[in-house]
Amino acid sequence: MALYLLVFGVCFLVIGSVIAVLMSSRTPRYRTEPKDLLALFDKALASQVSETEWNALIGYPIRHDDYLEGVRRRASHLMDEHGRHWQIAQGKPLLSAEGQAELKALRDHLAAHTALHAR
Repeated sequence: MALYLLVFGVCFLVIGSVIAVLMSSRTPRYRTEPKDLLALFDKALASQVSETEWNALIGYPIRHDDYLEGVRRRASHLMDEHGRHWQIAQGKPLLSAEGQAELKALRDHLAAHTALHAR
């Protein structure tokens, strides 16, 4: 009987501890910041970004900043219009020449907006 109570007590303690930890922890959150988008755009312009990396950042909605959400949507739209998925494996740019020009303009606009808000 003592062994039963010991096993029951240890199991109760372990399960209770696990439940307490799970109840007190929060869901992890990732906040996309302007520097993250700028780094991604720079890598895309230098043809050093993979499609997976692009989709991971651009495919995730930005709910904390409406301006960044607009930039993200514009970048997603650029990929839809000018994306060249089949040439990434060959080391060629992610976007066509026209898409690269539009992405550079979008990147410069985001950099200017970020610098303005940093003041």
